[in-house]
Amino acid sequence: MKERILVTGATGYIGGRLVPHLLDDGAEVVCLVRQTSTFARRFADDVTIARGSAENPDEVAAAADGCSVAYYLIHSLGGEDFQQRDREMAESFRHGCEQAGVERIVYLGGLGDEDADLSPHLLSRQETGRTLAAGTTPVTELRAAIIIGSGSASFEMLRSLTEVLPVMTTPSWVNRTRCQPTGIRDVIAALMRARHRDVGGHDVLELGGPDVVTYREMMDVYAQEARLPRRRIIGVPVLSPWLSSHWVSLVTPLPSVLATQLVGSLVNDVVVTRNSAVDALALDPITFAESVRIAVSRVDDLVIPTSWSAGYRPDVDGTPDPDDPDWAGGHVLEDVRSVCTSTATTADIFSVLIRLGGETGWMWGNWLWGIRGVLDQLWGGAGLRRGRRHPSELTVGDAVDFWRVVELEPDEHLRLLAEMKLPGYAWLEWSLTTDAATAGEVTMTQRARYIPRGLFGRIYWYVLVPFHQILFPRLASRIVARAEATAEQRAGNSPPELGGEP
Repeated sequence: MKERILVTGATGYIGGRLVPHLLDDGAEVVCLVRQTSTFARRFADDVTIARGSAENPDEVAAAADGCSVAYYLIHSLGGEDFQQRDREMAESFRHGCEQAGVERIVYLGGLGDEDADLSPHLLSRQETGRTLAAGTTPVTELRAAIIIGSGSASFEMLRSLTEVLPVMTTPSWVNRTRCQPTGIRDVIAALMRARHRDVGGHDVLELGGPDVVTYREMMDVYAQEARLPRRRIIGVPVLSPWLSSHWVSLVTPLPSVLATQLVGSLVNDVVVTRNSAVDALALDPITFAESVRIAVSRVDDLVIPTSWSAGYRPDVDGTPDPDDPDWAGGHVLEDVRSVCTSTATTADIFSVLIRLGGETGWMWGNWLWGIRGVLDQLWGGAGLRRGRRHPSELTVGDAVDFWRVVELEPDEHLRLLAEMKLPGYAWLEWSLTTDAATAGEVTMTQRARYIPRGLFGRIYWYVLVPFHQILFPRLASRIVARAEATAEQRAGNSPPELGGEP
């Protein structure tokens, strides 16, 4: 019989990379996800998708039925009560696993000396491990420091800081705090082997690569592997972690909430001191330089199967559906544009739609989108810096600048949910229809939809209406024009001149 395994956090950075390895190893995988549409397309019929939340013990028990091992790969980000949320979620998950008779829980936590003055983020990660292990189900907790891999939050922070700033002032602890980073391939190998541990109680293993480095040395290694000139780093005593996190959020793709938690943890030494996972699991970890080299090459080759932005979501619980009637989710304000074409097919148009954002931009008025991105950064959001995972591939759950793909039906429909800071909920979507009565003429309908919160939310929309009148018609027409150019080029004709911004 196949080994049946439950995975939480399967839509995140680590979980999204672990699931394919479990499948390749012959396991039967059950993924507990809040939104099935986020996950269904990626693994299709390869996994069993259980819709539910780790916060509900009954939903966990139902998903874990028949599972011998359960992976706990989730944690809260942001908010004043994130430690309490982590604790309560771990308790619920533990109770659900006990109900289902799970034999072992495997948890990925944070490395750090329990006796040290740890940051709230690291304290919460370790408290989560103890909470999971407080019941009758044995828990193997892997504690890792910075994880280096294409698309990881730590790697993107390192990459952005080093590439953007040839000269930087840093807190003095950047030159003295020690870290033992681990390559993503070694983290996955450790998670794979940890499920076969035969140790009762709370089994804590500390995972680190062969190199212990300071954060300054990490930047020097990255610059060398990326073939950048040596960076000039000036340590100053006045930059607190709080100030540093806001600086990081301005320079890197990380929003301020995530930057605050990561930077707050950098003041602690995170090195292996006991119970080495390398020894216990017979790992052969790669060096820090090699993990950076691999990650850089993956980014250059656009091989980024998962990204931190896929797992990071602002708190959107209770987000209304824009298709609900007014009484169900509030008044929906809309800007609707329709463009018809007898040249381009639905496939031609959809091919343009799934390439929007990132390096491609937004067809027209990229400077306007840029201003909105800068404002979002100043308000603590990610702005446009998240970009996109791949320039021409898109799936439900992907981040596209400050949007998130929430619905995608090839050649038919694409809906993006806004994740920038704003006083309401916003979507940008496109629907494609073919009219057989007009010899296959295609109509693209573009909708910008907004549900305001309070008076300021309504003021926000109406202040932006003049900009919408300029931006949205041009966006719609340029999308169709680009699709028509593709169709004519395919037919052997020279593409029309679009003019303006690409």
